[in-house]
Amino acid sequence: MAAVAEGSPAAAPEVSAAAAAAAAAAKEAEYQTGVQKLVDLLSKLNPAAKEFFPSSAVASSPSKKGLSADAPVFDYYFVGGGNGGGKDAGAGADQQRRRRNGYNNQGRRRMNERARDAEREDSIRRTVYVSDIDHTVTEERLADIFATCGQIVDCRICGDPHSVLRFAFIEFADEEGARAAFNLGGTMFGFYPVRVLPSKTAIFPVNPKFLPRTEDEKEMVIRTVYCTNIDKKVTQLDVKNFFEELCGEVSCLKLLGDNVHSTRIAFVEFVHAECAITALNCSGMVLGTLPVRVSPSKTPVKPRLNRSASN
Repeated sequence: MAAVAEGSPAAAPEVSAAAAAAAAAAKEAEYQTGVQKLVDLLSKLNPAAKEFFPSSAVASSPSKKGLSADAPVFDYYFVGGGNGGGKDAGAGADQQRRRRNGYNNQGRRRMNERARDAEREDSIRRTVYVSDIDHTVTEERLADIFATCGQIVDCRICGDPHSVLRFAFIEFADEEGARAAFNLGGTMFGFYPVRVLPSKTAIFPVNPKFLPRTEDEKEMVIRTVYCTNIDKKVTQLDVKNFFEELCGEVSCLKLLGDNVHSTRIAFVEFVHAECAITALNCSGMVLGTLPVRVSPSKTPVKPRLNRSASN
C-alpha cells in the first residue's frame, strides 16, 4: 500500500488532535501548579493569629488593631470557634458563651442546693422529737428542762394544747446536746412521761427580719397568738369577732392565705396579754367548719402601719 503523503488531507486531523491534547495537558499542569501554590499559601496562614478577626468583632470594635469599619476582613475564625466564618462564627461563639454561662449557673445552683442539703442534714442531727407533752408545759418550760443537755437553738411545741398528743421539736447547737437529750425520755413533765426520739425533720427557721427587735415589739409578741387551720370561707371580721367574744379586745389582726394551701393562717394581737393567754385555750374550737389551732406567736403582727383591728 502506498504511504500517505505528508501534506495530504488525511494527516491534518491527526495533527490537530495531537495539538489539542498537548494544549489541554499544559492547561491541566498550569491549573495543578496554581492549586498547589494556593494550598501552600493557605497552609502558612494561622487562623488564630491576632491579625484575623471575625466580621462581628470588627463591627463591635472597629478601631482595634487599627482596623476601620470599612476595612476588608478575612472570614477566618478561631480554631474550634463555631461552624464557619464571619457571622456564623460569631453566632457560634455567642451560643458557646450562653451554653458556658448556663453550665456555670447550673453548677452554682447545684452547689447551693448541696450546701443547703448538707446544712439541713446537720440541723436534723442536732434536733430531737419530743412527744406526749402535757398541756401545762410551755415552750419556755420545755426549753429550760432540755437546756441541761446543751445549748438550745430553737424549741417548737405543736398540737392541741388540751391533748397529750402535743409534741415538740428541739434543736441544739451541737449533736452532743441532742444525744444527751435522749436520756430525758420517760421523765415526768406535768402528768405524763415524755418520749424523746431522733427527729426526721429540721425546724423551719423564723425569718430574722420578723423577730422582735425592740422592747415594744417584744411586748407586742406577748400579746399575740398565731392561728392555723382557718377555714378559707372565714373572713377577717369573723376571726376578730370569734376571739373578741371568747378572749377579749383585739388591737390588730392579720389574716393570710393563698391559692396553694387549703387553709389560712392569722396573727391576732390583743390589747392585754391575759387575753392572748386565754386565746390559747381556743385551740381545737371550730371556726367556720374547721377546728383552729392556736399557739404563741414568735413575731409581732406585720406591718405596723395601722394598729386598728380592721387591718
